[in-house]
Amino acid sequence: MKLIQRIGYYLGGFSLGLIILAFFLNGKKTSCSYGPESRVLKNITSKKIITTNHANKVIKSISIDSNLIRSIMKKGDIDFSKSDPRNKPCGIYLIEGQLKEQNLLITIENCDSIATITDFKILK
Repeated sequence: MKLIQRIGYYLGGFSLGLIILAFFLNGKKTSCSYGPESRVLKNITSKKIITTNHANKVIKSISIDSNLIRSIMKKGDIDFSKSDPRNKPCGIYLIEGQLKEQNLLITIENCDSIATITDFKILK
């Protein structure tokens, strides 16, 4: 069997496997969160999120609801250089996001069962 035939068989089987995989995973809530940033964001958004008094005042002043905060966190970027993930008992993460062309900085304490927004800043 020549090399071209082997490559043809390989590509044919590979493409058939991708089609079958797409058929089985179509419509299911599957995600590939293998990177550290996506794992942390998925972990935080899966928990109950509460806010401190200071953060709550800022959030109310720019009239943001909890669903919008979750979407900002899902699409945001974690600044690991300024975060302290090994802080005891709860890791502290700084998430940079964007809302209506405003840059936001959210500080979150990520505990075992709850995530607390400790600070919410609008960056210029």
